[in-house]
Amino acid sequence: MPLTSTTAPPFVTVLVRGLLAGLIAGLIAGAFAYVAGEPRVEAAIAIEEAATHAEPAAGGHDHEDALVSRTGQRGGLFLATGLFGAAMGGLLATAYVLLSRRRRTYDDGRSGLLLAGAALLGAVIVPFVKYPANPPAVGDPATINQRTVTYLLMVVLGLVAVWAGSLGYRAVGSTAPLWQRAAAAAGGFLLVAVVSYVVMPSFQEVPADFPAALLWDFRLASLGTQVVLWTGIGLVFAALMHHELRRRTATALPSR
Repeated sequence: MPLTSTTAPPFVTVLVRGLLAGLIAGLIAGAFAYVAGEPRVEAAIAIEEAATHAEPAAGGHDHEDALVSRTGQRGGLFLATGLFGAAMGGLLATAYVLLSRRRRTYDDGRSGLLLAGAALLGAVIVPFVKYPANPPAVGDPATINQRTVTYLLMVVLGLVAVWAGSLGYRAVGSTAPLWQRAAAAAGGFLLVAVVSYVVMPSFQEVPADFPAALLWDFRLASLGTQVVLWTGIGLVFAALMHHELRRRTATALPSR
């Protein structure tokens, strides 16, 4: 049975645990991305370089060397995922505190685990279905700004879809059967998600000759990295909050 406490942990305490959970999960996600994603990135870069060398010399294209070497990029992968994970863990901790203030008791981190799952669904999976990740050799540089804006907007719409599902779950009332609440949640979520997919523009920029297996593997690796990140944040944060509330509960009990 989950531990509860009537005394809220200080925000700084929760925030530190969120940052730590995010950092740990980010480093784990970085290791996953290195193992599962880097070989696909290398293969995509090799295809891009082969296409570049095949261009006629009269084409007039000057290809500058990368500002950061591939070795530096590999090392920076862990730094990037670690910092990103810490930032997401901090946001999760803030949302956890805001949610807890609406309750009379404070759980042992289950809310944080649910929030991590909601973030994974709304901010990762929903946008991924519409705009899956592409390797370096895919994409028109002229549309990068448009693609960035539409992707960020899709993230917002994904979170709105999750919120709509939450509203649907609560709208039918706590006395309704579980299947009715689940159906209302799914209906609210799907309504917003499907409308978003229809309204938002699509980008078809994958070259016809790009290897389909490589594209699929890269996308799976990208999605897997995000799944590992958010799953790790949720699990580590829940464990840290469970330990914190056990400590606070033991401290509050009168000594015998």
